[in-house]
Amino acid sequence: QVQLVESGGGLVQPGGSLRLSCVASGGIFSIYVMGWYRQAPGKQRELVAVIASGGRTNYTDSVKGRFTISRNNARNTVYLQMNNLKPDDTAVYYCNSGSGSLATPGRFWGQGTQGTVSA
Repeated sequence: QVQLVESGGGLVQPGGSLRLSCVASGGIFSIYVMGWYRQAPGKQRELVAVIASGGRTNYTDSVKGRFTISRNNARNTVYLQMNNLKPDDTAVYYCNSGSGSLATPGRFWGQGTQGTVSA
């Protein structure tokens, strides 16, 4: 059974940082793109950052220069370092995998972790 388990969300002030982690189990994830999507209240789920097995990445424009995605294939783990956070980054962050594309989500989703940026 495939499972993606996120951790690392929380409450942080504007300008602060959070580091999200996602551990995948139940499959061979080194062959898939892994990454992060987010959904803010009243908005559609959007791609934040994804990374291919070989290291190619895709970021949404609003996080470029502030967020960094990385992965450890041996541990089936993907990370998202989020710096200089803004209130607009407030959302539920979902880990995703199962796709071979950097542009479309895969069929596996985590349960989500809340990230809140507020003074």
